Amino acid sequence: MKEKDLLFFQPLWRRIVVTLFCAGWAGWEWLNGQTLWGLIITGVTLYCYWTLFHTFVPIERQDKKG
Repeated sequence: MKEKDLLFFQPLWRRIVVTLFCAGWAGWEWLNGQTLWGLIITGVTLYCYWTLFHTFVPIERQDKKG
């Protein structure tokens, strides 16, 4: 990911919201019988999990005193 993306996803709540949104969307597609879109969005959800939780390395804040 680019540095600007890393800055946007630093707060944990944003990573959770994006991943849950994708999971909900995938569930919606599967429930409506849209197999192709269900597979695509399930892949996007897995990518979100992998990138935003499994391999995500938070940036250390440089403004700490000490």
